[in-house]
Formats: sequence, structure tokens, C-alpha cells
Amino acid sequence: MKDISSILDKNVEELIDRASLEKKLQSGKKLIIKWGADPTRPDLHLGHVVVLDKLRQFQEAGHKVVFLIGDFTAVIGDPTGRSKTRPILTKAEIEKNAKTYFDQVGKVLDTKKIQIRKNSEWFNKFSLKDVIQLAAKFSLARIIERDDFEQRLKKGIEIRYHEGLYSMMQAYDSVELKADVEVGGSDQKYNLLTGRTLQKKMGQKPQDVMVMPLLVGTDGKKKMSKSLDNYIGVSELPDSIYGKIMSISDDMIYEYCRLTTTWEDFEIKEIKKELELGENPRNIKERLAIEIVKRFCGYKEALKAKEKFDLVFRQKQIPQDIPEVKMEKGKCEDLPSLLVELKLAKSKSDAKRLVIQGGVKIDEARIEDPAAPLCMHDEMIVQVGRRKFIKINLK
Repeated sequence: MKDISSILDKNVEELIDRASLEKKLQSGKKLIIKWGADPTRPDLHLGHVVVLDKLRQFQEAGHKVVFLIGDFTAVIGDPTGRSKTRPILTKAEIEKNAKTYFDQVGKVLDTKKIQIRKNSEWFNKFSLKDVIQLAAKFSLARIIERDDFEQRLKKGIEIRYHEGLYSMMQAYDSVELKADVEVGGSDQKYNLLTGRTLQKKMGQKPQDVMVMPLLVGTDGKKKMSKSLDNYIGVSELPDSIYGKIMSISDDMIYEYCRLTTTWEDFEIKEIKKELELGENPRNIKERLAIEIVKRFCGYKEALKAKEKFDLVFRQKQIPQDIPEVKMEKGKCEDLPSLLVELKLAKSKSDAKRLVIQGGVKIDEARIEDPAAPLCMHDEMIVQVGRRKFIKINLK
């Protein structure tokens, strides 16, 4: 019963229908747990881990996790949270992203116990008649009611007809898989419930829907997302993961401990109590950063990342293993051009902003004028922010 209670309650934002799922879990039946992902991007971040940890609980309880790769629906692209139509990906891009994505899933789940399915298995066989019959089971008014579409209509941003098919097709995936449970983030609630509704209409027992909370990104404002550049990727370098965790605001510590670690509930409660009693938040973030890096990169890498971080931030020293780049002396005429060339800035305007804000140093000297003369020399060290260093070796 303890395991069942943990599955039903740990980090769950909403469960539809709790009584139904509790009964299923108590029955001893091996449940089919659906987890769908459109391989539109190759990166897995800590926001995805919130859902993956729940799937791991189901795995450990002996249930079957079905990883549904939306290789067919990825051609449409999930409109959830989008202010405009997603670009259509090529088949090669989809296959490449799917492989990378699944490789990263192995950092949390036992991939040997996951059944992989692709929705092209059934949708490639669909005729126009099949599409029409499926669409007949949905209300157009209900589809355009969804918040994403409603906001776009208010702003005069067009909705392409094919986007309305997405939730229908994702719902049909649940029918094909005969899913008992579908797990997803709270931003996916509409799509998850659509699958439940379609199963009812097609004579199946409706899947129970487990809605997981969204992890706030490193900016402390919006959900973690690669497009917002506020994410922490599970395949990032240990130093990067460590530094990003240390950069989160103090009021985010508890949620990150709760949603991204494998710590027991009593450990997280103790951390919350420590913070309330006046423990230095930096000390807690340090423990959290070590735990996250250890989880995805190993304990030795976590200790190395801590050592490097302390060297740069506490002792104000430049790390020894700085990436080196060979460059011709006259290749860049000004500092913004150099930052773009070194990929330390996305554009010249971005580079100028970094300089004006005081985020750029040359040989430990802060540069605040983008137009300042650039005197390149061998072994020049360029620093952007607190963690990005590059040493230039002149050809």
C-alpha cells in the first residue's frame, strides 16, 4: 500500500480518476503506462525528469511503460503553449531527435523494460476516410476552445487546419495502445483528457490521467524550456549543470529538491526546515548541485564540478582546463565580433549587451565599452559571465 500511495501522491498535481487508478493498482494487473513524446527537439532537461521519475515508480512497481515516439504527429507539431504554428520537421530530423531523446531517457529509466512504439505504425495506414471518421468524434468548438488557440485568435494569429488534428491523433494513440494510464506535464492536460474521452467513445475503459507539475526554469519565471534558454539539460557538461543549479534563486530551492532529486520525502522536509531555521541557502544549493550532477554524470564528476566552481567563485581564480581556440590575429576587428566568433554571444547586438552590462572580461579585466580597441595576443583569456572561459592561441 505504501508503494501505491507514493505512486498516487508523490509530486502529482492532479489525478483523474484517483479511485479508478487506485483500484487498478490494487488489482495486481500489469498496467500499460503511456508516455508520449514528439521528437521535435533532441534535448532532455530537468523539466522532463519530473515526469520520468513518475514513470520510474511505475516501472519499479512492475508495470509496463510504453514510450510512444510521435514520429507521425511530429510532422504536425504539438500546438500546446505555442503562439504560432510549429515548423514541419523532415523524417531524418525526427529520427535523429528520437534516438538522442531515448538515449537520454536511460539516465532515469530502465530502457530494457520500456516498450518503444511509433504512431506511424497505424497512421501510415490511415486513409482519408479513416481521418474523417476519427474527426467526426470531435467537436470543432471544443478544439478551438483550448487556451492556446483562443489566445492566437484574439491576437489575430492564424491557426492552420492541421493543428486541430494533433489532439485527435494523440488521443487515438491511447486507443491503439489500450493505455491504462497516461502521464504528462500540466501543460498537456487537454491532450491527455482527449485520449480518455476518445477511449470512452470507442468502447474502451478510459485511461486515468496523471498530471505532473511543471518545473520553473532558471529564470525563476516561466516553465523550463530550451526555447526560453532557461533549462538545465541532463546531458550538459557537469560544470554547466552545477553552475546553473547554483544560480537558481533561493526561493526555488525547495521545489528543485522536491521535483528533481530522488531524495526521500523526510529528507526534503528536513531541508525545508533547515531553510526556515536560517540555514544559508547557498549550502543547500551546493548539496542540491552535487546531487543533480551525481545523478546524471557520476559522483566523481560532481566533486570535480564543485571544485571548479569554488575555484572560480570563492577563490576568484581562473580554472586550469579552459577550452582553447586557435585564431588568426586579424580575424576579428572588435570585441562584439570576437564574442560571436567564439560562440560566446548569439549576435553582435547580444555581444554589445553583454559588454555594457559588465559581463565580459579580457585577462580578468572587465570591459564595459563595446567600441573599446581589441588588442589580441597569444593566450588571451576571454570570459563571459561567471562560467564561460576561452583561451585564444594565435596562429
